[in-house]
Amino acid sequence: MDHNLQLFNTLSGKKEAFKPINPPYVGMYVCGPTVYNDVHLGNCRTFISFDIIFRYLMHLGYKVRYVRNITDAGHLEGDADEGEDKISKKARLDKLEPMEIVQKYSLGFHEVMQKFNTLPPSIEPTATGHICEQIEMTKKIIERGFAYVVNGSVYFDVEKYWKENNYGELSNRKMEDLLANTRDLDGQDEKKGRLDFALWIKAKPSHIMRWPSPWGEGFPGWHIECSAMSTKYLGETFDIHGGGMDLIPTHHTNEIAQNIACSGHPPVRYWLHANMLTVNGVRMSKSAGNGFLPGELFEGSHPLLEKAYDPISVKFFMLQTHYRSTLDFSNEALQASEKGFQRLIKAVGLLDSLKASGTSDVDIQKIIGDTYAAMNDDFNTPLALAALFDGVKIINSVNDGKLKLNAGDLEKLKSHFNHFVFDVFGLKKNLSSADGETQPGLLVADGLIQLLLELRNEAKAKKDYAASDKIRDELLKMGIKVVDTKAGSSWEIEKKDLTHD
Repeated sequence: MDHNLQLFNTLSGKKEAFKPINPPYVGMYVCGPTVYNDVHLGNCRTFISFDIIFRYLMHLGYKVRYVRNITDAGHLEGDADEGEDKISKKARLDKLEPMEIVQKYSLGFHEVMQKFNTLPPSIEPTATGHICEQIEMTKKIIERGFAYVVNGSVYFDVEKYWKENNYGELSNRKMEDLLANTRDLDGQDEKKGRLDFALWIKAKPSHIMRWPSPWGEGFPGWHIECSAMSTKYLGETFDIHGGGMDLIPTHHTNEIAQNIACSGHPPVRYWLHANMLTVNGVRMSKSAGNGFLPGELFEGSHPLLEKAYDPISVKFFMLQTHYRSTLDFSNEALQASEKGFQRLIKAVGLLDSLKASGTSDVDIQKIIGDTYAAMNDDFNTPLALAALFDGVKIINSVNDGKLKLNAGDLEKLKSHFNHFVFDVFGLKKNLSSADGETQPGLLVADGLIQLLLELRNEAKAKKDYAASDKIRDELLKMGIKVVDTKAGSSWEIEKKDLTHD
């Protein structure tokens, strides 16, 4: 199976031909959310990016096992194994059980991703559901001499590992640089080295979430969960590991070290990372006051937002920037994207009404080839959309009678747009409310308008122009403009001037 697919591998720092370990099977692991709060847009952008990758790989014919975890224990407030467990802290503050916090925010995460019309992963394991696997992996790392036990906690010995392996290979950083950016250990720290990290942490008396282990009651470190779960479901070496770029220096670097220390070989062939979000050119963050949540975006309830934005329009907006590039949110960009999305969906709606001719004036195969070439170039969705919009121009020109397509080319165009707009990009043409839920009434209204257009066409065919005009005029009174072309009739919402009463 050869599709000329090229992936940018963070590990090598360059694009590489995609060669799965066991084609047509592909294993892909993506680091999921820590469910102690509402999922933020940066997470959503990452998961939407990997949803597109998942969809496209399946479109190419690969059988993909997509594993995306839920972190429901072990993620401390600081990356240096400091502070409280994020979920335990939230549970303490809200006076709830930790699993109530996990349930609430897991459901919220799934609801948001459903509004973005992403596919669920093949497997969605939780950290708490794989404590045994994490303990077993920790035991193996100790046996191989790359970890040590201190007072019921287990730490990974980075400096010993680095004597045999390149600990900084993913981030392309040297040992001296990493040490220079790490604080000195104080007399209370149990670690031998400044870069060492926890595989298992002894639970303090106040710590709610704890499990028995060979080293006493405690809980797993954040990094070991992904190593244990990816290995369990995808094997000791698998094809793709993804996540946000912020995970490269610590979490993913430590995952690689854990896996190599345990099995003796690298865990992943291709490391893929999505870039961050900015708002009006400033990095999105709570401290900057520009960190609006998906719900606020859908409702238009954040002070920086001029209006509410439909989830699928936002998804379309995200696809207009390559997943490895910074994505900048602004009202101007979102609203321009909305207009582009409506142009695309309107063109898709015209496809079924286009009439085939005996000949073709355009090369449909070029549009198809350009779309695949873009997606095969490290999933370049902006260029793929540009190719589809070349197709939009053709659709509109055929609808206006300016160009012709034969039956074969028309079918190719329909198939191509349906595959990419809906199957690969996961967009939807049905109207949505501000919260992203499909409104059945709007779908019914669309059907009724189509029925009225058919009755109007029948009236025109019988030369009953009075009835034809009446249907057109009554629809216009309701804000529905009928558009007549040589290819037939369609409709659109009549734009009104809202600046005057």
